Amino acid sequence: GFTGTVNVQGESVKKMDIYANDVFISVFKQSGLVCRLASEEMEKPYYIPENCPIGRYTLLYDPLDGSSNLDTNLNVGSIFSVRQQEGNDEDGLAQDLLQSGRKQIAAGYILYGPSTMLVYSIGTGVHAFTLDPSLGEFILANENIKIPEHGPIYSVNEGNFWQWDDSMRDYIRYVHRHEGYTARYGGALVGDFHRILYQGGVFLYPGTVKKPEGKLRLLYESAPMACSIK
Repeated sequence: GFTGTVNVQGESVKKMDIYANDVFISVFKQSGLVCRLASEEMEKPYYIPENCPIGRYTLLYDPLDGSSNLDTNLNVGSIFSVRQQEGNDEDGLAQDLLQSGRKQIAAGYILYGPSTMLVYSIGTGVHAFTLDPSLGEFILANENIKIPEHGPIYSVNEGNFWQWDDSMRDYIRYVHRHEGYTARYGGALVGDFHRILYQGGVFLYPGTVKKPEGKLRLLYESAPMACSIK
């Protein structure tokens, strides 16, 4: 269900969005390493001052990607990026977070599907771990994953077809006309991206008339996912 509020992105907030965000805060307050948490569900970063002298790391995250899938019991996920604090952030505005994605120390995502998977990179390969509930531990499932050079999957919300520019509509018409292409779109970036990481293909979320800049956020989604296929 919805909370009745709207987040800083202009989206209606679900109760599980808030719950997931609170879980991240609760866990990382105990880490001793993370100084700041920045989430798309919060207007301003959450500071943990007792950690700042020890760990100058910031966690940027989308606590629950694809939360619209929850009511129909479809897969969702979490996306994260770890960055090093630059400067002292004395004004509390965290302007140093507006930096190139190349400065990410680590990034990845967690997929909550038939099994729970953690996929991450620190810039030296992409590795996937599966949660073993009996042990309470993540077990290495695949290491040094490389996205196939060619793949049959294209993932895009075709409900927005008539709101795209001509070049994007031409591309979708092209894949419709040629055999070997398969549309797969589940409404959660993590799930759609995970499929393409293993099987190859392309994920698109083009801008529309109402939102010409597109929907993907650079800090919380695009940059972490780009690091996850590095």
